[in-house]
Amino acid sequence: MQFDIVDEWGADPAWIAQLNEILPVYAAQEGLPDALIIGLTFTGDEEIQRINAEYRGIDRATDVLSFPMYERDDEIELFEDELAPFGDIVLSVPHAEAQAAAYGHSVEREVCYLVVHGLLHLAGYDHMTDDDKREMRAEEEAILGACGVTR
Repeated sequence: MQFDIVDEWGADPAWIAQLNEILPVYAAQEGLPDALIIGLTFTGDEEIQRINAEYRGIDRATDVLSFPMYERDDEIELFEDELAPFGDIVLSVPHAEAQAAAYGHSVEREVCYLVVHGLLHLAGYDHMTDDDKREMRAEEEAILGACGVTR
């Protein structure tokens, strides 16, 4: 499993290194095959607002968007000699920076949290009900904790 990264904002290489450590933990926890590729775009508020308006009909910036290729119970199509697309994540770096300051932790921790949140959406998690929200938060913290992402 790997990321196909588009960096429109100047992501810190330390974030990328930490995110690459998170991927195998995520894959193992979710029982996903290794032969998957995930698009990950680091962008700004203006671009994420445009994407949010276009695809979700919500004309405002947000922190992270996920675009899964599969529903939770779908069988993933794997290809013999190439990585299979699993979905895309778009992250607003300015939003991550503001949220890190508001929550009192590092930007790296916030970026990791937002990407894990996006990864779980790709795996079919949602947070529409309180039970769903609790389940998703527990999965997020389990992945982050297993990778030593704290502050």
